[in-house]
Order: sequence, then structure tokens, then C-alpha cells
Amino acid sequence: MTGYSILQKVKIFSNNLNNLIFDRDLIVYNPIEYAVDSYSLYLKKYGNGQKDILFMGMNPGPWGMAQTGIPFGAIHPVKNFLKIETKIGKPALEHNKRPIDGFACSRQEVSGSRFWAWVEENWSNADNFFCNCFVHNYCPLAFFDTQGRNITPEKINLTERLALEELCGEFLLDLVMAMNCKWVIGIGNYAESKARKILKNRNVEIGKVLHPSPASPLANKGWSNLATQQMISYGLM
Repeated sequence: MTGYSILQKVKIFSNNLNNLIFDRDLIVYNPIEYAVDSYSLYLKKYGNGQKDILFMGMNPGPWGMAQTGIPFGAIHPVKNFLKIETKIGKPALEHNKRPIDGFACSRQEVSGSRFWAWVEENWSNADNFFCNCFVHNYCPLAFFDTQGRNITPEKINLTERLALEELCGEFLLDLVMAMNCKWVIGIGNYAESKARKILKNRNVEIGKVLHPSPASPLANKGWSNLATQQMISYGLM
């Protein structure tokens, strides 16, 4: 399976996500639509062949994937480590407190910066890492309330959440099967729980690393060392 063929599934996935109906007070950004050029390049450069390990996050942060279209997509590492920089469009409805400035965004996305710095520290370059690893967000949509506050997927109305999770679960399964993944490493508890639920009857190992969010006191004490120790415990580093 190549990045090009996965991209065809992404387009269907994106269209299906756009057809979901959410609470009218919920503002929804779909970066795999308005940042499709960047996300497509990511797949074409790094989504080819078998991937032993799939690292999976929850959903985009406002200063990461929402800006660049790349999971954990802090501006600096996407441009300088992944060597991706493209024109980024705009979401259908943009909140004035959550502007999409693409690669001109000046905000630091801490989780993404920590994650890709850890990758560079341990794999040296992107080609080494993507030789047998890939990074995916379980849900590619970002959600904000009318005040511009970030809303995580588990806080969405139950009926709407179930419809969203059905699509995200189907795509995760497609991705894991297409890449013949041996491991899915959830980045944080939410991602791990979704991986366990969706892949429980598949021959795929599930693990977890702590989420690198600055909201986590534990992550702020040295996330990279903790993540490395967790990966060592699985025999993956």
C-alpha cells in the first residue's frame, strides 16, 4: 500500500466527516480538507510500505495539525524536520480566536514540538523514523465552542460522538491493515483506549506513551525520557 492509495481513502474519510451533523454551537475544523496539500505530501513522502509502529494521537491542537495538516504538526519541526511547507487553506467557518495562518502561524505547539524533538533525538532524521513508523491522529477534526475554547472529542454530545467514532474507527482499521502495523502506540490514554477497542480482535499489539501536553505535570518533568522508558518496556527501543 502506498501513500497515494491511502490518500484515496483519506478523501472518502474527509467527505464522510464533513457530512456529520454537530451541535450548531460547535465550530469544526477539518484540516485534512483545507490543508489537504500538506497532508497529501505527508502521506506521499512518508506513508509508503509497511509500518511496524503506528503512533496515534487524539485530535488536532489549534496550533499544530490545525495549522499544518500534519499530526502533532508544530510549525518548526514540520518545516525543518519533515521538510513540508505548503499553502494552507481556511476552514469553512473560522473562529476569530482560532485563526488559521498555516505556516505563518507564530504560536508554538508544545506537544508537537516535544514529540518531533524526541523522534529526532532517537531516530536522527525523518527517513529513519518513517522507515517503520507512522504518526496518525485518531480524529482529524478540531472542535471549538463559541468562545474559542478547545473541545476534545470525548466531550461531544453522545449521539454525535458515536457517529464520529464509527468513521474514525473504520479509518484507523483501514490504515493499520494497509500498513500492516504490528503495534499501535496511543499517545495518551484516550488514543490508547480507542486503539484497544477498535483492534481488540486483530493481531496488533497496543501500547501507550504519556501525552506530551504542557497541561500534564508529569510530561513537564521530562517527557522524552518517560516516552523512551515506556517504549523500552515494550521492547520497541
